[in-house]
Amino acid sequence: MEKPSAFRTGSRLPVRQILVVDGSEVARLIIQRTLEETLPEASVLLCSSGEEAIALLDEHPVDLVSTSLRLPDMDGLDLCRHIRRRKVSAHVPVIVVSGDANARLLEGGFEAGVTDYFDKSLGYREFAGFLRSFLARTSGLVGRVLYVEDSATTAHHVIRVMENHGLDVVHTQTAEKAFELLELAQASEGGQPFDVVVTDFYLRGSMTGGDLLHAIRARLHLGQQELPVLVLTSAEESDRQVEVFHAGANDFVCKPVVEQILIARISSLLTIRQQYAALRKQADEMHHMAITDTLTGVRNKCYLLRQGERFLADRRHQPVSLLVIDLDRFKHLNDSYGHLVGDHILEALGGLLRECLREDTLAARFGGEEFVVLLPRCPLEEGIRRAEEIRERIEHLYPEGIQITASVGVACTEQHINADLPSLLAMADKALYQAKQTGRNRVCA
Repeated sequence: MEKPSAFRTGSRLPVRQILVVDGSEVARLIIQRTLEETLPEASVLLCSSGEEAIALLDEHPVDLVSTSLRLPDMDGLDLCRHIRRRKVSAHVPVIVVSGDANARLLEGGFEAGVTDYFDKSLGYREFAGFLRSFLARTSGLVGRVLYVEDSATTAHHVIRVMENHGLDVVHTQTAEKAFELLELAQASEGGQPFDVVVTDFYLRGSMTGGDLLHAIRARLHLGQQELPVLVLTSAEESDRQVEVFHAGANDFVCKPVVEQILIARISSLLTIRQQYAALRKQADEMHHMAITDTLTGVRNKCYLLRQGERFLADRRHQPVSLLVIDLDRFKHLNDSYGHLVGDHILEALGGLLRECLREDTLAARFGGEEFVVLLPRCPLEEGIRRAEEIRERIEHLYPEGIQITASVGVACTEQHINADLPSLLAMADKALYQAKQTGRNRVCA
């Protein structure tokens, strides 16, 4: 038995162990060299006979076996049967390399558990490309699966299959417990969500798999892209399959479960879930860009004008203090230091506001060097105190090593109960004008 060849990391595919079984030393060396050149991330093990390969598999786990159809001591299909009978290698993909894949061989190979065939007349370069494509399709899955199954025997087999393919599996025996776990995952912001639900359609208890599906779609309002569901059922009748889809399932797999079919279905559903997550993230980012001032990171004027009235109308926010903050002599700063420095100053002020204000506060850049802040549950005296704190922090900010100051005008719904956003802005702006007229770097209400 030749030792594993050296391999290099850093390519896209994860490091995989490939066992090549061939009675020809020349063929083994050519395959080894070709794979090392084409699949530098793979570690290649070489065996010259079936018995040698079986002995190695008992001690050394591999990710894929490639075997010639004709071996010195046994047929390649016999080797595949031996591999399938052993617990450590029962689920390892087996590729048979042959120049004569006739009907008898294909039928016998299926019964023996052959995963795929390669026509060696295509050449070793094509063989290396074939293996790369196969490994890319069958590389470990990434996802969190909620698995609902009340049969201990079935659960043991299916959990092992899913975990062998890299999935994180949470198993429960009842639909009631599964629904509880889904509710907890949905309610917890920091909780780890599930990517796919795999459930038996017939479950003991007050809730069946069909009831769980209905609850996921109707009560949790999770669509087929947001949380795909795969149903396991022993029923093969077309009307039962229609019932599964009507209940809200994305797909189904019939029992007894075939590993390749199950993993292919889960892989497809994970792709749907990942595409949904990517689109959702993109939509969230676009929404954030639409409501955020790109320079300062606070909300923009459009958002303030659109959401400010709702903010004031929410009785839970009353009383609301509105601050108008304006940097003193900002035009002089731009003229003296340049607009790039001026942008850095505005950026620093936006960072200060994001840092010192609570999440329930609405802060926005109103235009130029002017910012507006809405403070919920904040009477006038408290609003003046908060404005003074912000003014002092601005005075000690020193962005770009330059001391800056700001004037602040304050208005509050405590004194003007029915005031709308334009009215409050006008009053705060009038107070800001007073602060400017009386010397700047001060707060007026």
